[in-house]
Amino acid sequence: MKRTLFAIVLISLGLTVRAQNTIPAAAIQIQTAELAAPADKRGASSVYGYSAKGEFILLRKGTNEMICLADDPKIPGLNVACYHKDLEPFMKRGRDLKAEGKTPKEVADIRDHEAKSGWIPMPKQPASLFVYTAKAENFDPVTGTVKDGYLRYVVYIPYATAESTGLPLKPDAPGMPWLMDPGTHRAHIMISPPQKN
Repeated sequence: MKRTLFAIVLISLGLTVRAQNTIPAAAIQIQTAELAAPADKRGASSVYGYSAKGEFILLRKGTNEMICLADDPKIPGLNVACYHKDLEPFMKRGRDLKAEGKTPKEVADIRDHEAKSGWIPMPKQPASLFVYTAKAENFDPVTGTVKDGYLRYVVYIPYATAESTGLPLKPDAPGMPWLMDPGTHRAHIMISPPQKN
């Protein structure tokens, strides 16, 4: 009896782990990735996601200026993003360094040096990033169904400061825009709408 229960538990755990690591169909990855994009940008954005083998690949070549990233199936919940194509060198470099095993601090330091040297071209104008998230219990990766998702907004303005923008360095009220990482290559305006309770 104990062996039977133990076997059932092992099978259940195996199914759970397998379900969490299952890579959704390309159509579902594209559908959920575009939830981060403004409505009028969906359908024409480039979308990167995962092959059946777990390789990070281009799922769809777009015709507009937006690039969307599908959810990483190894991480519980939903976390997708869309950003302006001028941010791609910066974003791709971050992905590559992370894949090499660099720590977040190492990634930041390397990109800082490479941006200052001009090796990573940074946008000459403000460039947008949209991030859409949902908790694991609110996201079905098989159907792409999401409930209670949360969208936040970022506008990159490399080397901007509080003085050059007039923005505070922290929000004084819920949803108020503020400037993060001022004076650096990754300076950006953060806009985080209040979340539902």
